[in-house]
Amino acid sequence: MQKIVYYNSPIGLMEIVGEQDFISRVKFAKQITNETPDWETGKRCAVQLDEYFAGKRQEFNLPLRPQGTDFQLSVWQALQEIPFGKTLSYGEMARKIGNPKACRAVGGANNRNPISIIIPCHRVVGANGSLTGYASGLDRKEFLLNLEKSQ
Repeated sequence: MQKIVYYNSPIGLMEIVGEQDFISRVKFAKQITNETPDWETGKRCAVQLDEYFAGKRQEFNLPLRPQGTDFQLSVWQALQEIPFGKTLSYGEMARKIGNPKACRAVGGANNRNPISIIIPCHRVVGANGSLTGYASGLDRKEFLLNLEKSQ
């Protein structure tokens, strides 16, 4: 049964979705709709996000189960290996997953990342270091990168 918890981050309301023992989606939301306040895994995610935004957490320790294609899952796994406060280009990500010509496909997988912040697609930038593409808005991407650089 799907469970939902909401988290008020410094950059907007976030919806945490999953089942009893795992997280399948963390996305920015416009409003609270149907919350499951007794969901422990969701509450633990909210606490870890709070610690991240407070500068007290650099790695998340949560059971994740994103849904996607094999290619998307490989990109999302590689994203979790980018160190806190560091960035990679789309080309570097393509090489990292062993498919150096897949820059655009990596961008597409980043765009479809269902678990914002925890799977850190905000750490992928243009080849020249420019902020490009973030489904939740470049202002949020810039905020997250600046937050991580300040620690």
